[in-house]
Amino acid sequence: MDWDLTSRIVISLGLPFSIFVFLYERRKERDADAAEVNELLSAAYTDFLKLVIQNPDLSLSSDRSTAGLNDEQRERMNAMFEILTSIFQRAYLLGYARNLSGKRRQRWRAWETFIRQWCRRDDYRARLATLLPIEDPDFAAFIRKIAAEEAQPPRSGEDEPR
Repeated sequence: MDWDLTSRIVISLGLPFSIFVFLYERRKERDADAAEVNELLSAAYTDFLKLVIQNPDLSLSSDRSTAGLNDEQRERMNAMFEILTSIFQRAYLLGYARNLSGKRRQRWRAWETFIRQWCRRDDYRARLATLLPIEDPDFAAFIRKIAAEEAQPPRSGEDEPR
């Protein structure tokens, strides 16, 4: 067999295969990085939920606003809402994009569910105005939209959260 013909075969088959393998490995790396970021954000959210448990007097595990707080309780609640909003902003900045698909979409939908859950609380929505001026403008617009949607009463026949 002619070396020239052999080299052409190797180039015509090997080069596309090498490109495919390279792109495949890059995609796997991006997916692994995205999963790692999500794990770190989930750990931060879990830590926040531990704070919720450690502060039962604030009734943050309830869907309803907590009334009748003293100054110290309001201060703790404000700090906790700042932590929560910061976690949500990081999740938005690192996980949201238009036209997500697959696992990235699934991960983002979980974060959107958490955001919607907290935006159903009147006291959280009321504090958003003071929490957002320092945040990313795109995130601020996103969470304001979610908060406005969640402030609306559910339509009749609507069983699932929006």
